[in-house]
Amino acid sequence: MLKSIFKTFGQALRKYQKFVVASLLTTVLTVSLAPQTAAAFNWAELLIQGIQVMQLSNVSDRDEVELGKQINQQILQEVRISRDPAANELVKTIGQQLVPFSNRSNIPWTFQVVDDKNINAFATMGGFVYVNTGTIASADNRAQLAGVIGHEMGHITGRHALEQLKQQAIAQGIASAVGADRNILVELRTEIALRLPRSVEDELDADRRGLKTLTNAGFAPQALPAFMQKLAKGGGAMPEFLSTHPGAPERVRALNEEIQKNNLYGNGGLNDVNYQKKWRSRF
Repeated sequence: MLKSIFKTFGQALRKYQKFVVASLLTTVLTVSLAPQTAAAFNWAELLIQGIQVMQLSNVSDRDEVELGKQINQQILQEVRISRDPAANELVKTIGQQLVPFSNRSNIPWTFQVVDDKNINAFATMGGFVYVNTGTIASADNRAQLAGVIGHEMGHITGRHALEQLKQQAIAQGIASAVGADRNILVELRTEIALRLPRSVEDELDADRRGLKTLTNAGFAPQALPAFMQKLAKGGGAMPEFLSTHPGAPERVRALNEEIQKNNLYGNGGLNDVNYQKKWRSRF
């Protein structure tokens, strides 16, 4: 019986590959295998976990945005959003300049400024990007700030948050016959956004994606590695978005190689003397 169920599961999974079918199959498996032995039940748990992975791997844009909104509400309880209208307008304007040149311009994007003097930026699924006031003050020009924003957008366009969420859910055993509880997912993703480091692969991928978006939007591509190098040489604690291995020198090297290999060039946002005058002493 178990072999027959497994075969049916595989055929349905390959044929439909949709969230609703996965949920129905989970229910069928749970009911069918309930009277079986402990060994059979363990197989059922493995199958259910496989369905859970598929559910998190096939989240639609709409569902991702909705989940992102809930995560954003949770994040707003843990950080303080800046009330400086000029700072919010700066980040929002640069962000919206980048959006059309990302590969997910179809989703709504939300750019927010966190009132925190530490140099940091982070993002969560569904198009939510957060930039600390300390990052604004530390950038030499709009191009460098755009590079940071573009990098964080790269995490979203690369769907890194969903992959992290999937891996953390598996690691913590969050699987059930009807899928992971949404409140648990919100809490878990908030933890990922605010505290857990990203993988090497995610950071390098976000760097490449951010560089491409930055260049296509007309900003100077060299601004992103230049800002990373500046922060790495500044001494003190490394900003969180640069603390993941490989370190800043390796990431700067990889970005410069990407710029040279693809003959990327631009000077948009570099010559911005007014930027430093306005933002260096504002926060």
